[in-house]
Amino acid sequence: MNQMSQLDQMKRIKHEITRFVMVYKFALDEIETKIDILKEEFEAFHDYSPIEHTKSRLKSPESILKKLYRKGYPISLGNIKEHIKDIAGLRITCSFISDIYKVSDMLQKQSDIKVLDVKDYIANPKPNGYKSLHLIIEVPVFLSDGTENVCVEVQIRTIAMDFWASLEHKIFYKYNKDVPEHMLRELKSAADAANHLDHKMERLHHEIQEIKDLQAEEEDPRKIIIRDQQFMLPNAFMEIIDQAADRFISDNDKDNK
Repeated sequence: MNQMSQLDQMKRIKHEITRFVMVYKFALDEIETKIDILKEEFEAFHDYSPIEHTKSRLKSPESILKKLYRKGYPISLGNIKEHIKDIAGLRITCSFISDIYKVSDMLQKQSDIKVLDVKDYIANPKPNGYKSLHLIIEVPVFLSDGTENVCVEVQIRTIAMDFWASLEHKIFYKYNKDVPEHMLRELKSAADAANHLDHKMERLHHEIQEIKDLQAEEEDPRKIIIRDQQFMLPNAFMEIIDQAADRFISDNDKDNK
């Protein structure tokens, strides 16, 4: 093989690897856009969002190859795509446990998302106390030369769960996974405390929501707020809404007869 052929081959391999990585980045972009839309919709209609923040990451080439090696597969882009499902990862942090399942349901109901696997470490925590809801989903990425279905791992957890997991990761990294026994016990105790806090905050959330629902009934129905802008609906709009509501009630009455 001459020098020019080698150079052409290197360029082709670089192009394939770059494209391979980019489709995972594009898949994360699509999921994050979906999350942003859900967040804005909830803020508009429910005066709060179940999503506190998100964090995305792409697994490093070194981590990908190590995982493929542990699984016992030969190194190839095809094997990586087929057997490594967490190259693209998105972590969604929520305020409350109930919000975790709301966000999960909203994602799973989207017609272009295919759910491949669900692991509920909230209902069934790991022995060390780890809690989170894990989804492996497949999302279509539309490219100039076709469509690729790409896997993304989504982890959904509360702020308390995320804080605990971050601390646990730092401790295991510090001790190179050989963590002293007393520290493992303390970590498990901290996980139990985080769980207790999550359930207490959930109860407070429900009480606050009941108060907000009562206040909402007393608000001017003509007022709407979109992106922090307040609008007052003209009377003509209110008449249209009233007419539509009357037709809806009338149609339901006919169907029930």
